Amino acid sequence: MGTPKTRHAGIVDVEFGSDVTVVQPVNLYGCRIGDACFVGPFVEVQKRVRIGNRTRIQSHAFVCELTTIGEDCFIGHGVMFINDAFKSGGPARGNQDLWASTKLGNNVSIGSNATLLPVSICDNVVIGAGSVVTRDIAEPGTYAGNPARKIA
Repeated sequence: MGTPKTRHAGIVDVEFGSDVTVVQPVNLYGCRIGDACFVGPFVEVQKRVRIGNRTRIQSHAFVCELTTIGEDCFIGHGVMFINDAFKSGGPARGNQDLWASTKLGNNVSIGSNATLLPVSICDNVVIGAGSVVTRDIAEPGTYAGNPARKIA
């Protein structure tokens, strides 16, 4: 029988602003988290992620590489950010040239269990719980559904 490689959740090479709260266990590495942010338990934030001041990330969220989150944002429970859109018909399998970025503006709220493909979202947007964002959002408002569409 083989022996598995084991890794531990933790905080490695993270640049924190002032007055940040992190609830363990988390997996944060190689990212930047701004002032007065909150990161709930069971969250993973990967390297090269930038999170703006006063942003809250609730439990069980996954924030992948190439994601930038603005200031005063809210990321609900279980929100998933995706950087591999399977452009080649399947997973990139380590070919980061196939990955794409996601950018959230300021004052963006993402409801629980939403999924964001590589997109850009402008300031002052609300994404409803369970929504799947497949396209850029350039107009403030409320969006919901699969795929997410403007509802208000």
